[in-house]
Amino acid sequence: MTNLRRSIVLKNRPKGLPALQDFLLETDAVPEPGAGEVLTRTLWLSLDPGMRVRLNETKTYAARAEIGAPMPGETVGQVIASRNPRFSPGQVVVGGRGWQSHIVTSGNALVVLPPGVPPSTYLGVLGMPGTTAYSGMKDIGQPKPGETVVVSAASGAVGSVAGQLAKRAGARAIGIAGGADKCRFVCEQLGFDDCIDHRAVDDLPAALKRACPDGIDVYFENVGGDVQLAVFPLMNTFGRMIMCGMAAEYSDTVPRPGPNLGSTFLKRLRIQGFICGDHPEYYAEWRALAAPWIAEGSLRYREDIVDGLENANEAFIAMLTGRNFGKTLVRVAEPEAA
Repeated sequence: MTNLRRSIVLKNRPKGLPALQDFLLETDAVPEPGAGEVLTRTLWLSLDPGMRVRLNETKTYAARAEIGAPMPGETVGQVIASRNPRFSPGQVVVGGRGWQSHIVTSGNALVVLPPGVPPSTYLGVLGMPGTTAYSGMKDIGQPKPGETVVVSAASGAVGSVAGQLAKRAGARAIGIAGGADKCRFVCEQLGFDDCIDHRAVDDLPAALKRACPDGIDVYFENVGGDVQLAVFPLMNTFGRMIMCGMAAEYSDTVPRPGPNLGSTFLKRLRIQGFICGDHPEYYAEWRALAAPWIAEGSLRYREDIVDGLENANEAFIAMLTGRNFGKTLVRVAEPEAA
């Protein structure tokens, strides 16, 4: 085992879209775990759009990233040293946090991964993104047979699961994605009924109206911006808008104008925001439900894998500009034989 740890730290708070020079690769000694702690060697690092809001000075729902500190991000790692009786060297665990090659964390934050599905899925379809889709649909969207559900960023880690849950509920699923390949994947692999390429259409509201002739009952919001403006007028009476994220606006320096909210009472719309951490118990509930679906192949997912911790900042920027395809992951290292 190398005695050096690599970390990507935040160098500058970005103004607008982050740039490569806003991050810095540093090295220091691999730390030793204290009492009750576990040292893991990172195998997989999760990159998620919501990380962008943590780079700002303003307070948000999660702790902000600090200048000079490692970037936050969930990891899957392999235990290499433990002072916690629940963990042994060689085990693969999820829950360590940081853009680092080695992480010391409390054993209370870690979960040993069972065999049966790839460990990377616990950062994507079985992790926070999949649980987020499940939580939003279960508590807010509640799709019913015959309803129309629209999902933005439909090929992404959250949207892909949200649309498949809508189909399982008997609803009609319409995706919005950027690019012909993504739309083809959404329809042919994920089973959506239709998908609109927002980069290819000249009139997004008109294209969306053609795809949703009976209006929209449920909207799973991941991007905001022009997509949200196109969706809002088509919402049906008693429609539900699941406000999960607005990735297209995270790097804006000036807030964009939103839709006129008069129809919220005229149509009795339900517009509700949430975060996955509102119901931490949903993680185990979702994994118990979804792991068999993945094993049998009925729940589909796609991973966009970048190799090397040193490339995490470039992959992060690419994801924020929509150049990823599926769940963005950094493969930091390969597991070692126990």
